Amino acid sequence: MIEQDCKVVSNDLVATDTYLMTLDCPEIAAGTRPGQFVMLKVTRNPAADPLLRRPFSIAGVNARGHLLILYRVVGRGTRLMAAFRPEDRCWVLGPLGNGFALPRKNEGSLLVAGGMGIAPLGFLAQRVDSTRHLFTGYGSAGQIIPVEDLGLSQIDTRVATEDGTAGHHGMVTDLLLAHIETPASHQEEPGKGTGTILYACGPLPMLKAVAALALGRGMTCQVSLESVMACGLGACQGCAVRAAPESQRPYHHVCQDGPVFDVRALDWDGI
Repeated sequence: MIEQDCKVVSNDLVATDTYLMTLDCPEIAAGTRPGQFVMLKVTRNPAADPLLRRPFSIAGVNARGHLLILYRVVGRGTRLMAAFRPEDRCWVLGPLGNGFALPRKNEGSLLVAGGMGIAPLGFLAQRVDSTRHLFTGYGSAGQIIPVEDLGLSQIDTRVATEDGTAGHHGMVTDLLLAHIETPASHQEEPGKGTGTILYACGPLPMLKAVAALALGRGMTCQVSLESVMACGLGACQGCAVRAAPESQRPYHHVCQDGPVFDVRALDWDGI
């Protein structure tokens, strides 16, 4: 974990109210793994509002070793970030948390991203050498984030929008289920998940649906949880989630124990 004063290299609009920021922080970038996150201080004045750092999934590391941060403007902090220009600077703490366990060479991977969940999964897709299928879901066409902007190419990408303005009209989990139930899919036993790992990140209702599907079919599945965090280090105890009933502890903390979890580690009825 490093705290670094980082230079903004670029900060580009890539979809409606959505930006991809490139940061020059080589020490943090060199040690990061897909699924980890950083805490970013959006003001230079330590007493200025917003006072606390904001957590952001790492969306990748480009060929120049720059850190990629994908974010959507939703409040004061991200509005300030949207005004960043090249050569501006911000404080970044990271990398934090536990990342994804990569599939073995003989295992395929199914990546399911809901909205901004594309950030950690895009990074994961960069590092996976085996068969990759990426399913992405958005509210409408204007929210679609081009996977090319995340450094991805030659990956099977399928899109769903809730309003039907692009791709499949419906939920991203529709695409996942259709793929799993297709006999011609890459799986050894369609519906059983043999030889395939399922990865997901997105809104909680989507994650619950993916978890239910994975648990019901005996699929290996890792999910990245989104949570509000004040510190990112486990001190504030503000990102607790219920552990599975058979666990030896009642709660996990997203910042320290996650943000990536095996679906079997969580109490999905209690989240």
